Amino acid sequence: MPIATPAATKKKREVKQNAERREASIELLLSAALRLFVSQGYRSTNLEQISSAAQLTKGAVYFYFGSKEAVLLAVLNRVREIVVDRAVEAVAAVGDDPVQRLVAYIHYQAQLGITYRDEVLLLILMSLEFKERPGPVNDFIAALHRRQRKLIESLVADGQRSGSMRTDVPARELAAIVLAAHDGTFLEWFRRSASLRGRELTRALRVVLLGGAALPTR
Repeated sequence: MPIATPAATKKKREVKQNAERREASIELLLSAALRLFVSQGYRSTNLEQISSAAQLTKGAVYFYFGSKEAVLLAVLNRVREIVVDRAVEAVAAVGDDPVQRLVAYIHYQAQLGITYRDEVLLLILMSLEFKERPGPVNDFIAALHRRQRKLIESLVADGQRSGSMRTDVPARELAAIVLAAHDGTFLEWFRRSASLRGRELTRALRVVLLGGAALPTR
């Protein structure tokens, strides 16, 4: 086995330290960007504000990302994992019963309201801000929404076929109402965060959605 020289050991340590600094700087920038994009929107946020909030230089933002759009896409990539990927996993973990799968989805989204409210809000707010702006951000958000929509539509369709969900409303429209109620609840919480309590609000969302989509058990 080759014996590491002092120079090689030093070089290895420097590489590790540089990687750690890079990771820490990226984390600071993305966290700052998330807060600013949610609180004041994409258009009103600039790279200088992001770097200042992260206590880094504006050059650091350019070095790691190159543009404001690239920063937003990096934040949205994290949002995808938290808001969409993990929701799909939560649904898959409960078995085949459509109502229980819908319950799992609603429970997971309710928990997000407590632990990752800004990530949920970012996806909603950016979907509104970029609705008429074709490009990579619009495409990314549209893909996330398609995945969410297909998931809920499949749950509702399965429930209708099994007789556990109402059939007087088409699956596509019923799924749209589920998603609209979810997004609307988070927007209302955002507007009235000083007076609305998150846990009670998300519980109300769960009760209303299940009461409207699932047939009552006898």
